Amino acid sequence: MTQTTPSLPSNSNASSLSKVRVFVRRRSKRPKTTSLALQQHDLQPPTRDDHYKRSSFPEIEDFAYSGANAITQSSKSEMGLDVTLVESEAASTRPTGELPAHWERVLEGIRRMRCSAEAPVDTMGCEKAGDTLPPKERRFAVLVSSLLSSQTKDHVTHGAIQRLLENGLLTPDAINNADEETIKKMLYPVGFYTRKATNLKKIANICLTKYDGDIPSTIEQLLLLPGIGPKMAHLVMNVGWNNVQGICVDTHVHRICNRLGWVSRPGTKQKTRTPEETREALQRWLPKEEWVPINPLLVGFGQTICTPLRPRCGECGISDLCPSAFKEASNSSPSSKPKKSGPNKKR
Repeated sequence: MTQTTPSLPSNSNASSLSKVRVFVRRRSKRPKTTSLALQQHDLQPPTRDDHYKRSSFPEIEDFAYSGANAITQSSKSEMGLDVTLVESEAASTRPTGELPAHWERVLEGIRRMRCSAEAPVDTMGCEKAGDTLPPKERRFAVLVSSLLSSQTKDHVTHGAIQRLLENGLLTPDAINNADEETIKKMLYPVGFYTRKATNLKKIANICLTKYDGDIPSTIEQLLLLPGIGPKMAHLVMNVGWNNVQGICVDTHVHRICNRLGWVSRPGTKQKTRTPEETREALQRWLPKEEWVPINPLLVGFGQTICTPLRPRCGECGISDLCPSAFKEASNSSPSSKPKKSGPNKKR
């Protein structure tokens, strides 16, 4: 029997559930529908064999924006996907923290801005790695791309993945057998390419000896891999295994959420200090259906408008709702710095 999960009012604080659940996308032949209601089924969590049978994976951007609205049912139907809830030991599907003021208006405004301009993440993000490969190979490609993406721009990571692919070095077996110097040449100029080449060799060996050439299928196992942090692990789970257990928070998401006043350290109004603190704070209140699209949405926003230095607040459509608007832009502007008079300068 199928039951429809009632939607929550945006201004309500729901208590945490006794059972915790996560979203897992499952293929369905149901006709298109415009309803955003989630279906709850009496199903067991998918096994690794179930994932092997999948012929393709959803792109994160497919859940980010396909017009003025965020997650449209039509985009999910076109991919033959249905969103269901499955038992897990992950965070609750219902928000339990205090909702920031006007967060829905802010999110909608960012979506509109993202629809008007393409960002590097839209075509060269980690989730694009190996998108033409079979499922098992693609999972490894996404894992490798995530490893390389740390402190590296998207186009540089994308270039390294393409070189590995063109040289037949984007499988655990090929990397395990390749000379480390060869791997380094393929990765350059990725940030910290020497260390990442070493970690990549170790990861390939672990995948071969422990996972039969596949990648780990849990957050805990992924975090045991050298060089893999929480943001990477959640992205790999989302894209590679269609299993949403947390939000992918990188420096863009971390910066923008703090600028918007969406997150703070527990019990204080101070900004979060790390992406992991931001992830935990954001998951306390952000509705679960936004956990996947929030990453590419804010990453692209951070690459184009809400940039690390001199954010373009004058071009931003939500500056009237942002508590940080024009502050960092003016502070980082060269004209705002006081001019120093030299000792021999005429007055």
